[in-house]
Amino acid sequence: MPDTRTIGRILVVDDEANMRKILCTLLAQVGYSVDEAPDAGAALEATERAAYDVVLSDLCMEGRDGLELMDELRRRGSTVPFVLVTAHGSIQVAVEAMKRGCMDFITKPFQREEILRVVEKGVAESCARRERPPLPETEGIISASTKMEAVLADVRRLAALDSTVLLLGETGTGKELVARALHRLSPRAEAPFVAVNCSALPEHLVESELFGHEKGAFTGAHSDKPGRFELADRGTLFLDEVGDLPGPVQVKLLRVLQERMVERVGGVSARRVDVRIVAATHVDLARAVEAGEFRQDLYYRLAVVPLSLPPLRERPEDVQPLWNHFQATLAGRMRRAPLELSSEAASTLAGYAWPGNVRELQNLCERCLALHPGGVVERDDLPEPLRAAPAAPAGSSLLAIAQSRGAEVQRGMIEDALKKTNGNRTHAARLLEISRKTLQNKIREYGIEL
Repeated sequence: MPDTRTIGRILVVDDEANMRKILCTLLAQVGYSVDEAPDAGAALEATERAAYDVVLSDLCMEGRDGLELMDELRRRGSTVPFVLVTAHGSIQVAVEAMKRGCMDFITKPFQREEILRVVEKGVAESCARRERPPLPETEGIISASTKMEAVLADVRRLAALDSTVLLLGETGTGKELVARALHRLSPRAEAPFVAVNCSALPEHLVESELFGHEKGAFTGAHSDKPGRFELADRGTLFLDEVGDLPGPVQVKLLRVLQERMVERVGGVSARRVDVRIVAATHVDLARAVEAGEFRQDLYYRLAVVPLSLPPLRERPEDVQPLWNHFQATLAGRMRRAPLELSSEAASTLAGYAWPGNVRELQNLCERCLALHPGGVVERDDLPEPLRAAPAAPAGSSLLAIAQSRGAEVQRGMIEDALKKTNGNRTHAARLLEISRKTLQNKIREYGIEL
């Protein structure tokens, strides 16, 4: 039986009915679930009812325009990838919108392939964001542990410098949040912070996204387009999952880091950029260098100041503060009263391995708010995987036990997803809400046979 699940949910916003119909039909034909809204007000109502992977909006609309819609979504805390559709005469406005958080823009008249390419990139970015800890940057980093306090002390010392920082740690440990803190505390705070998830970009578009392209550089390049380096000029560029960059792009990135000059794809002249680089990866780049999968010279350029973020299982004292934080933020949105933890439930959560780190804890908070009648969450109210952890063998360290259990949980989830998808790695990665590259790394790490 064919897989009929959609590959992403898109909201199309346009005050012209014919344009909405064209876009909705195009996206539905390739498997997306599509909703439409005739104006910004209806779009905001739709985002309250459902979670979208991409919002695709016209720039010029009656009432609030697309840029105002994006600004309002950001004020409400939404991080959904936002794409503007604009006429040629408003490209400068679109570029300014990207500096303010818009993921991309498409110029009219557009081609089918261009729409699908940009939407695909947005859906991939949404999937990648699900792996990141969602603590809102306005609240800072929630921590009561000495390990995270040591990290924050390093962040405060490094913020005033322009040195390149390489953030290391498992998926979900807060690397992007730390990168934003480095930017907010720096002299560059008023300039753009531009984040790029390298693993979420289609390989054939990575170079164009990072360095920009000139009109006619390749099929679909209908106008000049600045890359992320140019958009981050005078600010900070965050290269997430930098270990997933293909070899040819690693070479060009090395040159940019050395010379601080960017040459667009199809261009003949270079542009100087003033950018502070913060990179992040969950893989062992030193081992990737030994295996010939990552350039040694680029590694040393990126790892000027390496900063390791501890996983949640190594800082159990942060579980209760994070629980309180998520209860306070989620309860209001879900129109529920915050839930408390009994001492037994709190002890259980503190001893859990948390393979999904902060994201897993947030999901648990939301699940409890949705299903629990209110008051205090007892140990028996927690999901079975948290209550079913086996007793610790005598003589084992807490850290060793946590690491072992986390690996067991991850391996089981991956094997189950591969079984459900008959070994299809792309579909399995979608089920697990991780990138295909991350899945491949985990398959190798755990020695899973297909």
